[in-house]
Amino acid sequence: MVHYALSIKHYKEKHGFERFEPKAVLFDMDGVLYDSMPNHAVAWQKSMAEFGIQMSAADAYATEGQRGVDTIRQMVRRQQGREISEQEAQAMYDEKSRLFHLMPEAPMMPGAYDLMAQIRDMGMSICIVTGSGQRQLIERLKHDYGKYLDEQHIVTAYDVTRGKPHPEPYLKGLEKSGSLNPWEAVVVENAPLGVEAAVAARIFTVCVNTGRLPVALFEERRADLILDSMMQLNDQWQHLPFRS
Repeated sequence: MVHYALSIKHYKEKHGFERFEPKAVLFDMDGVLYDSMPNHAVAWQKSMAEFGIQMSAADAYATEGQRGVDTIRQMVRRQQGREISEQEAQAMYDEKSRLFHLMPEAPMMPGAYDLMAQIRDMGMSICIVTGSGQRQLIERLKHDYGKYLDEQHIVTAYDVTRGKPHPEPYLKGLEKSGSLNPWEAVVVENAPLGVEAAVAARIFTVCVNTGRLPVALFEERRADLILDSMMQLNDQWQHLPFRS
């Protein structure tokens, strides 16, 4: 049994907020709107191997949501003991992106589209906050979810200088949603680093554990609500007390 009212009560107490009145929902993309993480994991492993970097599927899931260039610079630093420029990391990330787009197109996450319909019916706005900057993915977002979304409400890796787990991406999402206060939004995330970023931005953070990672990873980062899937969130969205 998920105690939604209790989760919101704890959220307000945690941040010292008197109200919780969401006007916008900020979605991560990979693993939330698309079942794309298995493809990303394969593309990461193959591309990094070309540069002498060992990267496992677990590494890909653990660093999901972070800017790709930041992930690469960290891996190079850890395994090769050297610092590389953002330009060199971008070239390596471009190869990862190339391999990703050679793979079969990832399906839309079940429940995501219907959830957006519920959100819009409630008069709330929708924003995407992704660590990706790939133009093809942005165009697909607009194609698949364009009924509820426009490009002015998409935050990408190129809109920020510090990616997740820093709160900047979600603070930018609040700005693009109309300069909202943290207690006027909800974040839907599936990645540990993304949850960390959203919580640091002091936004009510719903974790959908679509990658089946240990729940402790999200509890440690103080996610406000942890669910198993986007379908579960869609089915139970109406039970969230949105005026508290």
